[in-house]
Amino acid sequence: MTEAADEVAGRLCYVEVELLTQDEPLARRQVDVAAIFADHHVGLVRLALIMVGDQATAEDVVQEAFARTHAGRGRLRDPDKALVYVRSAVLNGCRSVLRRRATVFRRAVPYEPPVWSAESAALLGEERREVLLALRELPRRQREALTLRYYLDLADQETAETMGISASTARSTIARGLAALGRALREGS
Repeated sequence: MTEAADEVAGRLCYVEVELLTQDEPLARRQVDVAAIFADHHVGLVRLALIMVGDQATAEDVVQEAFARTHAGRGRLRDPDKALVYVRSAVLNGCRSVLRRRATVFRRAVPYEPPVWSAESAALLGEERREVLLALRELPRRQREALTLRYYLDLADQETAETMGISASTARSTIARGLAALGRALREGS
């Protein structure tokens, strides 16, 4: 973990979250946000990296999502949904970054995936490059659904909760995305 990640984890040790139960009008239960951060930070940064394309921005998006989760902890009703909330915040943060980039770079050269070093460029096989390029050309919703489902290996229900859609819509979006990705890869061959 980076020094910044250690600092955030230290600040977010325990967050109190309100949980309404049937037995009591108001019960308090603590959520270990540091544990969520430790367990899911790397995966969330990878998700953001796929969506925004550079490491620094991806880390900023994830850090902002955790900071907003911490700040809004009083509004959370179900502590078991904290991870879903953070994933959704990361996805929304990526959308915001991409919208800002689109307005700034309307006439710029099309985005190319970053190459961090000569070694990583050599390891990046042609098939993977084609898949990433084809994935980039998909509509935003299909790209997000495929990334959540197959990169983060989330179940259909978790994908739906993260995207804020129904499970059946998530399944159909994934199916359409896979079909479009297959067509794009066949056309590229």
